[in-house]
Amino acid sequence: MALGLAWLIGGAGSALRAGRVVLEKPCRAHYAAWAQLREASRDHLVPFEPQWSADELSSAAFRRRLRRYGRDRRHATGYAFFVVRANDGTLLGGVTLSNVRRGVTQTASIGYWIGQPFVRQGYTSEALEAVLHHAYEDLGLNRIEAACMPRNGASIGVLERAGFRREGLARRYLCINGAFEDHLLFGRLRDDTAVVRGRTDSLARSQAASGWLSVGGRRPSVEGSTA
Repeated sequence: MALGLAWLIGGAGSALRAGRVVLEKPCRAHYAAWAQLREASRDHLVPFEPQWSADELSSAAFRRRLRRYGRDRRHATGYAFFVVRANDGTLLGGVTLSNVRRGVTQTASIGYWIGQPFVRQGYTSEALEAVLHHAYEDLGLNRIEAACMPRNGASIGVLERAGFRREGLARRYLCINGAFEDHLLFGRLRDDTAVVRGRTDSLARSQAASGWLSVGGRRPSVEGSTA
């Protein structure tokens, strides 16, 4: 059964729902839950993310993060979302489209993280399905790229199930936790196929069957890739 997808309107603005998760635009009201989840997941996240600053989880650092997210949205170069469980509002993680390029390329990069208590429960895959639909259908992109460290097997599985294909190895590609690390490179075109809950399907057919709805008749204008 295809996931249901819809744009919702709430106090923090538009949010995207897919299956069991809601993708919300980050705001100050998320800070306490974000800081608590990131601290509880520190050992899980640090090996796969850029080096954390001394004040990584402070309210000042969070405000800087929000300003960066806002600047990226205004310039249409990036779109960050927090992943929230639909039935109780629990913060689960985050997913970001970054480095959006237009012109002849129509490409962006995707990054995501999930809190340690919520790994291997399918939440990341549902969030990726929603973001990919947003990228292709709302933003009109043709290609989404991702990079993943070879030892991050969980994240590799998430990407491959979402229809991403391995395209090569970039040596010492990104500085992760203070050291430059090799990364596998992945790419997904808008018409590539994905494995959705045990079957192979195209993203376009999946969303068409699910009855995508843009509320009000309007369309909305890297962190560590740990699954």
